[in-house]
Amino acid sequence: MSKTQDWQSLPRAPFGDSPEMSDQLLALVMEGKKRATCWSAAEGEKGTVVGSCWVALDGKGRPRAVLETIELAQKQFDQVNADFAADEGEGDLSLAYWRDAHRDFFSRNGGFTPDMLLWCERFEMIEVLPLSD
Repeated sequence: MSKTQDWQSLPRAPFGDSPEMSDQLLALVMEGKKRATCWSAAEGEKGTVVGSCWVALDGKGRPRAVLETIELAQKQFDQVNADFAADEGEGDLSLAYWRDAHRDFFSRNGGFTPDMLLWCERFEMIEVLPLSD
């Protein structure tokens, strides 16, 4: 438990761009279906480094899981492959679903272009954190 014994000092972030989306995507993480995420490279690396841990927050901003980054790569949107799309764990796990959902997401959040650069992260769940009052 050495990586997570002091999880309260780890960086924290929700998935998605709304409380509802955060909860939906976190549920996929908790079920073991979601093992990857991505964001616009314009947002920077967000301190993400292979081997580092971070805390995923639910839609209410509560810490729910400790995740460890196991892979981080920069790719163009239109170069993301089917394996990565499936590891994101969303929808029917297809590349077509991933492209449609992420095109909508990036269009809502600062703009979309087919050749936009993304940070693509794969992670492992290290620990589920209990809800506290």
